[in-house]
Amino acid sequence: MPETTPPKSLFDDIYAGGAPPWVIGEPQPAIVELERRGAIRGAVLDAGCGAGEHTILLTERGHDVLGIDFSARAIELARRNAADRGVAARFEVADAMRLDGDARFDTVVDSALFHVFDAADRLRYVDSLRKVCRPGAVVHVLALSDAGRGFGPQVSEDDIRTAFADGWRVEAVDTTTYRGVVGPAHADALGMPVGARVDEPAWLARVRRT
Repeated sequence: MPETTPPKSLFDDIYAGGAPPWVIGEPQPAIVELERRGAIRGAVLDAGCGAGEHTILLTERGHDVLGIDFSARAIELARRNAADRGVAARFEVADAMRLDGDARFDTVVDSALFHVFDAADRLRYVDSLRKVCRPGAVVHVLALSDAGRGFGPQVSEDDIRTAFADGWRVEAVDTTTYRGVVGPAHADALGMPVGARVDEPAWLARVRRT
């Protein structure tokens, strides 16, 4: 669990320096499976979309989806990736902790955003999502688990349940894996070479707005 939420400048710097360890050039297998099972419906928000892999995937498969990230460099990369694929995906620079407007989303996909927040910011983030989700909307959270080896920020099942305690119903918190690329910061801890693919323990939570 992170002690403090990293500043936006850190993410801009990471994107400027090359491919971050969470950019694997394809969607997360767990998110692909959600779409295959029909678990993603209606108007979709891809919160913390990063390089845009999930927004592009969902757009290709006919979903009405908006990808947001507070890193302008991430959005630039996502737009380039969509253009390279010939996909008319929609992206905006936006802070997921400060969303506003009418409740309009039926599904939220959160791949590796929730776990970067500290405890206070998790509550702010969840409250922000509540403002833009329709009643009955479903949030899918893919987050690194505290059973992992420190590939990135990690959260516990209780962290998820606590953050979504007010105005939500946690329907499931399942175990899965999160795929990443080993970087210099994690190579020794993981005992793997830089550039190797790694599948780390993760949670896949399904939470419904009440």
